[in-house]
Amino acid sequence: MKTDELAQVVAADIPEGAYVNLGIGQPTSIARYLKPESGVILHTENGMLGMGEVVPAEEADWDLTNAGKQPVTELPGAAYFHHADSFAMMRGGHLDVCVMGAFQVSADGDLANWHTGAPDAIPAVGGAMDLAVGAKEVWVMMTLFTRTGAPKLVPACTYPLTGKACVTRVYTDVATFLITPDGVRVRETHGIGRHELATRLDVPLL
Repeated sequence: MKTDELAQVVAADIPEGAYVNLGIGQPTSIARYLKPESGVILHTENGMLGMGEVVPAEEADWDLTNAGKQPVTELPGAAYFHHADSFAMMRGGHLDVCVMGAFQVSADGDLANWHTGAPDAIPAVGGAMDLAVGAKEVWVMMTLFTRTGAPKLVPACTYPLTGKACVTRVYTDVATFLITPDGVRVRETHGIGRHELATRLDVPLL
């Protein structure tokens, strides 16, 4: 499943009227598939509520950017505020959902998305830790396997953690998973059989 197709799946799952933060990378594409009548309000940690979708550079107003410094639109009723106020919203439990990318997610819902530990990597946690502990629900949108075929949904994270037991859903290009107290449940698959999926992961699947 391509990124845009997966973004539509995630967008359809976001509750009406929710306050939502979309992380840098794949999750930014979700904005273009949110229906105006849904009443979903997008928050960006650099200080904006009512953010619209990412736009091409030729259409950009560079005073309007998301946390990844991409140009975005503003929707009617958009509001701007201090960076500290934005983080207070994140930490204070005022966001219903955040959708982030990840290097790894564990079967217990641990999240690792800011550093691989590689010597040449540039660690960048940004507001991810604040979102991981502050949002009411943390969803991950990522490819299920690395370029070398290693799974990113793992029994335990080997990369530095962003948050413990915070992820409730994992949306990937080949399957969507629910992280539950009973274990990892497969909600749906995309172009792969459940048996093949189970053989390629070290995580037991419900």
